[in-house]
Amino acid sequence: MPINQPSNQIRLTNVSLVRMKKGKKRYEIACYKNKVLEWRSGVETDLDNVLQVPSVFLSVSKGQTAPTQDLAKSFGAKTPVNDIILEILNKGELQVGEKERHAQLERVHNEVVDTVAGKLVDPKSKRVYTTGMIEKALDQLSTQGAHHQHDAKGTPNASGTATPTTAEENGDTKGKGKELPTWTGVVTTKSAKSQALDAMKALIAHQPIPIARARMRLRITCPNSILKQAAKAAPKKGGGHDDEEGSEEKAKGTVKDRILGYIEQVESQDVLGEEWEVFGFVEPGAFKGLGEFVGGETKGRGRVEVLDMAVIHEGDS
Repeated sequence: MPINQPSNQIRLTNVSLVRMKKGKKRYEIACYKNKVLEWRSGVETDLDNVLQVPSVFLSVSKGQTAPTQDLAKSFGAKTPVNDIILEILNKGELQVGEKERHAQLERVHNEVVDTVAGKLVDPKSKRVYTTGMIEKALDQLSTQGAHHQHDAKGTPNASGTATPTTAEENGDTKGKGKELPTWTGVVTTKSAKSQALDAMKALIAHQPIPIARARMRLRITCPNSILKQAAKAAPKKGGGHDDEEGSEEKAKGTVKDRILGYIEQVESQDVLGEEWEVFGFVEPGAFKGLGEFVGGETKGRGRVEVLDMAVIHEGDS
């Protein structure tokens, strides 16, 4: 005699599960592989391309859909099923297999390395490093960071994957001001963009190879009437706070002198009518201070315009 499958059972295969526990119940939705991350990053915007079936399950593997009364208790009686699905999709825990996890980690790793390679250069030649050289440098830092983390904590990361950390977290606090950032590899729980920033900070701090941020190319304009005026504010390159007497001494000089002081290399400068215009290259760390100085001294009449976020020289060294 054939056994009838319950009406609330749906069999699905080759899926990525997203789980959420709510109101003492665990709920699941069935998604297409790799589509959940695309949805969360904004690459995919069509929900139909993400969900295998627009239903909420108690168990996808058993094909058991969640009863309406359970959903009402957990999410509220007036909450539409579509809103419940979106909440699980956006906030739930993504379940991935070993192969998929490895592929995801590799994608993030490659994106981090590509981003870093495009923004850091050899400080002498101003040429970019190959992704292979960046990868070797990060591997070196990762090995060092893992050793430091093991020495300080004595236990590996619970996820089994590496994480960016700091010398403070590694127990290396000697009262010498800011701790140097360290790097122990990529994870899948943080965006590639934020991890690339962590990697750049660690590379610049530890210098496994001679490396620096690529300079920014800017266009700065300022009214001629202000150029020869004495600067009222001291440049804020270092971010420190001196006493009043020191600050007054540093503030000496014209507005033009102070603007040129921020620029590492002047490309060209000219006077156009009532405005002075200068093109030049600036270290990324000086950009914020330059913008604040120009805005404050000119009361909004001067401008700092970014023409290129990272100027690099390509070709053979």
